[in-house]
Amino acid sequence: MSGNIVRRGTPSGTALRVATVRAAHRLLDDPIVFDDPLALAILGPEAEAAMRADPFAHNDQISRGLRASLIVRSRVAEDELARAVADGVRQYVVLGAGLDTFAYRNPFPELRVFEIDHPSTQAWKRECLARAGIAVPDGLTFASVDFEEGGTLADGLAAAGFDRAAPTCFSWLGVTMYLREEAVYDTLRWIASLPAGSSVTFDFRVPLDQLNPVERAVTEMIMQRVAEAGEPWISAFDPETLKNRLIEAGFSRAEALLPEMLNKRYLFQRKDGLSTRARLMTAWR
Repeated sequence: MSGNIVRRGTPSGTALRVATVRAAHRLLDDPIVFDDPLALAILGPEAEAAMRADPFAHNDQISRGLRASLIVRSRVAEDELARAVADGVRQYVVLGAGLDTFAYRNPFPELRVFEIDHPSTQAWKRECLARAGIAVPDGLTFASVDFEEGGTLADGLAAAGFDRAAPTCFSWLGVTMYLREEAVYDTLRWIASLPAGSSVTFDFRVPLDQLNPVERAVTEMIMQRVAEAGEPWISAFDPETLKNRLIEAGFSRAEALLPEMLNKRYLFQRKDGLSTRARLMTAWR
């Protein structure tokens, strides 16, 4: 497996952009959909001060659409985690963690969290945490994996003390579009080999021909930007085909969360008109 979890030896620019967007949500949107009290702090004092001084620099139409998608996908993943914990799950794996802050505000004392990322990205994150004065909790384990050097998710987790015999909840956000299709399915098949009670939530991109003209134009513009930044989008998935492949991989069921459903569940009748075009999938063993 390779792709966005691997940032070619340097911290991911995408990870910083995602963190900035999540921070903007706390300053600009009401009501809050995804409440992350560390979203601003993890950016560092200077970046936080700049955002507080002019949050509307992050409020153009494209930024608003991106923000809606990012906050909703995080909310979906953490809602699924809360459900899993209520059912007895005690392991949580954040794949391609970037500057995700869940482990540092974890409300579940018995939950063990593993963050998977490239070594350089994790080193950068540790610097961000230290600058922000955010302590690394005892329940968190960093599992550094360099996929470009032949590392595997299974080996990385095993080295970090992951209990393969225990049901586990996985969050895999902002990654699949950067990977080859078979690399995505390889990861999902491995997760499907874990015990019953395990689950994974991930977002994905659909083919351009499944988008309306406006959405397609915006998507093509974003694709151009990320490609110019050296992080091109590679894969896209038809939702029904993806669901069928998940069942074939060994999951007992899967649910596609498409824009209409997500907007009704999380962004219904907002005065600010915030809406998402995100596509997510949750699959359960």
